[in-house]
Amino acid sequence: MDSPATTPAERYAAHRARVRENGPALLDFQTLYDFELDPFQLRACRALEAGKGVLVAAPTGSGKTVVGEFAVHLALANRQKCFYTTPIKALSNQKYADLVRRYGPEKVGLLTGDNSINGEAPIVVMTTEVLRNMLYAGSHTLAGLAFVVMDEVHYLADRFRGAVWEEVIIHVPDSVRIVALSATVSNAEEFGEWLQAVRGDTAVIVDEHRPVPLFQHMLVGNRLYDLFVDGGDPDGRPRINPQLRNIAVDEIRRAKINQGRRTGRRRVARPPRFRPSARPEVIQRLDRAGLLPAIVFIFSRAGCDGAVRQCLYAGLRLTSHEEAEEIRAHVEMRTADIPDEDLRVLGYDEWLDGLMRGIAAHHAGMLPTFKEVVEELFTRGLIKVVFATETLALGINMPARTVVIEKLDKWNGETHADLTPGEYTQLTGRAGRRGIDVEGHAVVIWSPGMDPFAVAGLAGTRTYPLNSSFRPSYNMAVNLVGAVGRERARTLLEESFAQFQADRAVVGLARQLHRNEEALAGYAEAASCHLGDFMEYATLRRRLSDREAELARRRSAARRAEAVRSLERLRPGDVIVVPAGRRAGLAVVIDPGLGRRSDGPAPLVLTAQRSVQRLSPLDFPSPVEPLERIRIPRSFNPRSPQQRRDLASTLRTKVPEPDLKAHRRRRGGGPGAGEDAEIARLRRELRRHPCHGCSEREDHARWAERYFRLERETEALRRRVEGRSQVIARTFDRVCRVLEQLGYLEGDTVTEEGRRLGRIYNELDLLTAESLRAGLWEDLEPPELAACVSALVYESRQPEVASAPRVPPGPAQDALAAMLRLWGELDAIEKDNRVSFLREPDPGFAWTAYQWASGRPLEEVLTESDMTAGDFVRAVKQLIDLLGQIADAAPEDGRIRKVANRAMDAMRRGVVAYSSVA
Repeated sequence: MDSPATTPAERYAAHRARVRENGPALLDFQTLYDFELDPFQLRACRALEAGKGVLVAAPTGSGKTVVGEFAVHLALANRQKCFYTTPIKALSNQKYADLVRRYGPEKVGLLTGDNSINGEAPIVVMTTEVLRNMLYAGSHTLAGLAFVVMDEVHYLADRFRGAVWEEVIIHVPDSVRIVALSATVSNAEEFGEWLQAVRGDTAVIVDEHRPVPLFQHMLVGNRLYDLFVDGGDPDGRPRINPQLRNIAVDEIRRAKINQGRRTGRRRVARPPRFRPSARPEVIQRLDRAGLLPAIVFIFSRAGCDGAVRQCLYAGLRLTSHEEAEEIRAHVEMRTADIPDEDLRVLGYDEWLDGLMRGIAAHHAGMLPTFKEVVEELFTRGLIKVVFATETLALGINMPARTVVIEKLDKWNGETHADLTPGEYTQLTGRAGRRGIDVEGHAVVIWSPGMDPFAVAGLAGTRTYPLNSSFRPSYNMAVNLVGAVGRERARTLLEESFAQFQADRAVVGLARQLHRNEEALAGYAEAASCHLGDFMEYATLRRRLSDREAELARRRSAARRAEAVRSLERLRPGDVIVVPAGRRAGLAVVIDPGLGRRSDGPAPLVLTAQRSVQRLSPLDFPSPVEPLERIRIPRSFNPRSPQQRRDLASTLRTKVPEPDLKAHRRRRGGGPGAGEDAEIARLRRELRRHPCHGCSEREDHARWAERYFRLERETEALRRRVEGRSQVIARTFDRVCRVLEQLGYLEGDTVTEEGRRLGRIYNELDLLTAESLRAGLWEDLEPPELAACVSALVYESRQPEVASAPRVPPGPAQDALAAMLRLWGELDAIEKDNRVSFLREPDPGFAWTAYQWASGRPLEEVLTESDMTAGDFVRAVKQLIDLLGQIADAAPEDGRIRKVANRAMDAMRRGVVAYSSVA
């Protein structure tokens, strides 16, 4: 370790060395913090000051936002602009507040769907979508922009919104430096290479060190066990706690003993059973161990609310009297603008009771203001336990000492799926508060059947690949073509991370393709013959073989079709022979089974062995002909053993047992149609070929067969390579064909209708533009327009709804039906052009939107909709956002613009107006 400088000369020399290493801006920036910057932070800041872009991939809570804040500092120092983008409005609001505290409100702005504050400031915090829209509009606000910070850039893997991140990275001016901040991903280097390719000099800084070490535990009953113990395995991996292994073994023994008791085997002493603790007991156990504050992840909104109630009913209190009063004062201040009648509907009293005890829920179904209050109180250390869904792990700065995970699987909308290592890392990343905690803790609650090795696998794996979800949309296409022309737009899209990853995958395939082609040349050489061109001869043999196989398939198909027709002619009482299989032998038809299967009749028969069977066309490789007919009593019941016995006896008496082998020989042939002319010609050519008389002909043929087999594989590989090359550009071409067909594009020209489409940023952008163009909403009043437009933004959380949703009667109902018909026409056009972007509109929110826009009270609207306050506010804000786009895209002097603005005004009230976060 270097000794400290003591003389003035030494101190000056040390200062000069720091300036040379860090630069004056970084030295000045470091004085803003009361801690030393970590090495990865210093490396990233030095790269920025040297004029490079940066990608920083580091664990949650490691302080990578410091690098983004240095970009802000550099911009201000150089009298330039910096845009700080985030994936969610809540994070934008949080970062805006942080920067205002540091630099003052005159230097910092905020642009989200809800707020527009000081948008021309040198530092503007915004959602990524806002910046994308600015780029397409050529906003003058972009003048002087030097840095774009993209916080949580790993969101580009999000299949619904991820494309926006790539659009921004590709389209931001070349003079702008990108500061990309990402969670730890396993392919950060690959992402960095792409940034290098599209943005120029970019430093890739990956740091997997957690500033606060994380310790893993499992809670079994009321006992807390370390997941790992000292002394690793020989291969260097951490060693699993043997006590946990014993618990798992006991659980397996217990299951076997229980199974033995059910089957009547010898009684054995049962090992002790471990039952998961109730939630209040879990919290008390953590409290005794000094592990609060904690976030308990429960993958269910109802589960989070239920957990809070359980703690309240158990009388749990985690706060002092002074803390409870501080909580009450803060809550009353933050909710002062909400009317009492709305607070009653929102369950305010129970919510406040939980908060004052230090307990809260946090999920997307809560009123945004309520969620903000929980975040603020938790950050201040007043809330001790938050029961949360996994959405809390996405971006919000809300670290805790401990993270608890109740289950290792969650509902993903379709099925219960196991947590991935990436998801586990994301959740447990909240554990350990930098500057407060010496260590963080992750606790998994034991449940029967849980495997400690599986938990260790999640805790010890760092596989969280960043995969692009980019694809061109209709709105993107018209904006790109309008800005740079069709050919340049196509080239730009080929620069996407999606195409970069596809090309990377092609590299391995292309290498295999090259190896195959070399092997093909070797096989052709091995098959060479001194008498002539053996590959030509082998091609004739293959064509002959293919022709014979094709004729055999045709004959087989003809026999099957004839067999089906013969089954269709069967009648009850017909005696037939089942030619093969377990049912082979005589049988009498009870029911011909017409119309039961798509592939032909399925007759119900009684066999000579008294078995009732349902046959299928597969049981008859050739046509079936009745041998005899016997009478079946009208009262015959196939379920009666006696009646089956009597009928089978009649069958055996009247018809002798057939010779199945002879029957199959008779049926297996069929009338000969003479030799096929093509086969005869190929055989003549083979006999005339010089290689036909070669003594090594069959040896050559084996090499030729290997050649043909590898050639088929190589051709399939070549198709895969071609399919992945230029996949984004080909999709763009198809999108443009749809737009040309509908009149939004004319070659390189964007039409007036296309410019309108370019102002609509919505999943159903084309359907919105077509509805506007077709005048489907011209005669609607504001509540009716709100109801119709809601079908373009709302998507039910339960895709399978038993009954049709309620919609407003009259003009709105007619307009919704017309929108559905229009979607059907667009869907057909998409299918013709081999694209699929437009989901079916969902009217599930139409009645609720109509009621709210009509001025109905919150209690009535929520009661009728059966929605949570958070879902309701989010849906209304998305609806208002699209109504604003429609007003902007509609003709200036048209009725729609005025009606859309009136609908927005009618909906921006009550809980919607005072909720600052969507």
